[in-house]
Order: sequence, then C-alpha cells, then structure tokens
Amino acid sequence: MSRIGKKPIPIKDVTVTKTDGIIKVKGKLGELTVKVNPNVNIEVTKEEIVVTRPDDSKENRSLHGLTRALLNNMVKGVTEGYQKSLDIVGVGYKAESKGDAVLFSLGYSHPIYFIPPQGIKIEIPAPTQVKIFGIDKELVGLIAAKIRSFKKPEPYKGKGVKYSNEIIIRKAGKTAGK
Repeated sequence: MSRIGKKPIPIKDVTVTKTDGIIKVKGKLGELTVKVNPNVNIEVTKEEIVVTRPDDSKENRSLHGLTRALLNNMVKGVTEGYQKSLDIVGVGYKAESKGDAVLFSLGYSHPIYFIPPQGIKIEIPAPTQVKIFGIDKELVGLIAAKIRSFKKPEPYKGKGVKYSNEIIIRKAGKTAGK
C-alpha cells in the first residue's frame, strides 16, 4: 500500500465536489479542477478526502499516490497558496514592475518583458528580488523556472537569476601560469 496514498487529506474551509471524474476544490483563494483517472476511487466526506485503488497492479499503485498528492496540493493551494522567491545577482541586473508586466534587465542588449499568466501574481520587493504567488503549485514552479531560464546562474561569479534557497557551487577561475 502506498504510504502517501493511504493518508487522508483533511479539508477545512474547503468545498470539494466530484462529478464524472472531475474534482473541483474551492477555497478562500480560488478554485482548482483536475481530471482523475477512473481507476482511482475518491471518497469525499465533510472533514477529509480518502483515495483508494481497486487492486495492486503497477499502474494503479502509481496512480494512487499521484492522485492523492495532486488533491493535497490543490487543497493546500486554495487555502494557503504557494510562493517561490528568486534572487537576481549581478552588477546592473534588476527587475521592475511595468503595469501588469515585469521588466528584466539581465545584461543583454535588450530588456526582457514578461507578462505573467492569469492566476499568478509577481511582486518585486527589491530590484534584485522577485516573489511569485499563486494557488496552482505546478504553475508557480513553472513560472519560477521560466524566469530563472532568462539568465541561469553561472558557476564562476554566480551572476544570473537563482532561487533564494539555491546554492551555486563556485568554480575556481584560471590562475596565472609560471
């Protein structure tokens, strides 16, 4: 039995509806939907969601833990939300808000304008910090990775866009020969 899959998901201040294999989770921050595989059984009560599987086939075992994790992320997203923080390192590298878009100056000959998708909120507390908020864990991570890909941190000086908790392993530069 899956260790993650057999844990019940507690639901507080959340409305969960199940219709034709589609689960809708509605909370104070918004609403998320997911289509679940028909092989996985989902039982919704007033205080928890329980995910079960019909048999121990390899496919059903993998779907069991996955479905439970997706539902748990949805419940957490509509109640608390998700956040990712990025740091911009480098002389002259910065980010600034321009209406609903974000303008990145990352050492290229041109600025990068990034318009976040619906459901994502981007804050710039300092010119070298970017915070991404949203209720969909997958979308928040995707947007953070997209912004990081504009200028990945390089190993010699650490310049670029990195996650706040990321550690860049530095390489030694060339040394003068004799």
